[in-house]
Amino acid sequence: MTQPLPVIIVGAGMAAYGVAREFRKLDKTTALLIVSSDQAGAYAKPMLSNALAMGKDAAQLLSHSAAQMAATLDATIVGGVDITTIDPAARTIGSADGRSFAYRDLVLALGASPIRLPLGGDGAAAVLSVNHLDDYALLRTALAGLGRPARVTILGAGLIGCEFADDLVAGGHQVTLVDPHPRPLAALAAPALSAALVAAWAPLPITLKLGTTASVVRRQGAALVVELADGSAVDADIVLSAVGLRPAIALAQSAGLATARGIVIDPFGRTSAAHVYALGDCAEYRTGAGGGAVMPYVAPLLLAARAIGATLAGTPTPIVLRNDAVVVKTASLKLALAPPPAGSTGAWIHVDDGERIVARFVDGAGIVRGFGLSLHTPALRNALMAELDQAHQGAGAQG
Repeated sequence: MTQPLPVIIVGAGMAAYGVAREFRKLDKTTALLIVSSDQAGAYAKPMLSNALAMGKDAAQLLSHSAAQMAATLDATIVGGVDITTIDPAARTIGSADGRSFAYRDLVLALGASPIRLPLGGDGAAAVLSVNHLDDYALLRTALAGLGRPARVTILGAGLIGCEFADDLVAGGHQVTLVDPHPRPLAALAAPALSAALVAAWAPLPITLKLGTTASVVRRQGAALVVELADGSAVDADIVLSAVGLRPAIALAQSAGLATARGIVIDPFGRTSAAHVYALGDCAEYRTGAGGGAVMPYVAPLLLAARAIGATLAGTPTPIVLRNDAVVVKTASLKLALAPPPAGSTGAWIHVDDGERIVARFVDGAGIVRGFGLSLHTPALRNALMAELDQAHQGAGAQG
């Protein structure tokens, strides 16, 4: 008798295991196969940018091995396999080592790759980025190999760059942050909150090189020199790039799936090919009015995992995205940020009571489109989120 085809998930990150868990809650019997290019251990990726100060190595960040996840999910997990082809008509995927796997439904949780800057110099290849557990292990090894506090230059003062800067100095290292914007967290935070973060960093060994970019990284003995576009240079032991991520869409493109910035999905997480879904950093979610956005945060990932898991289990369930705040893991200054949608016009208005700053982004019609606050608490975040949701509902009713 022909065996029923499995649900196959490509990837073994938070998105992949999230949808696997949600599916298994509702469907205990359908075969589940998870295929990953790495060894498929489970860990919380957000911890990569705040584990140094806690003294955690890569092995300590791993919560479950692939074997443990296989037992928990009653799944077959195959690690170390690169999937290189998808045939939506035949409902098969193929691997670099020549294997083929047939699926009932396919879920792409491919993640994203670090953007590589076009740097010149003989040290450009030594620039690190941390996007996976193996990358973090390399960073830990590089730091430990020095036998002393490191001089680390971080390219990018966005969310991840700022989190790594805070984590590295808490771990005893010196940091120089380089960014083309005039302030850190420029794309996410109100100017007042960026200024507050800079003030919190003032007594720490963090040097800001803002309004410029790195152009060349060259070797100088065992160290590196980062040459900047403004003509200055920074000596470093380690250079870490944190300029953003690019959704992994090459596999989907080669299979003819619709892609834009990410793999385009409908409100149910379905791609343009039947029986193929996507979520996480590789996906481009519908955001209303026909628009789409890549959302590299945990909250939309979990919402998508829950909805797709239910759909795969036989109950079609749309992904209902909701506003949520990004909690920035900078111990020097606790921040929670809910930035306005990209392209929004308006202004930041803030109140500073001497203890905390509460900022709201207000558009021309007086509608709150985003917020940010320091020294946040769950109650304050929830209150501001309710205010934001109410403003959006009111705007929709007027429209």
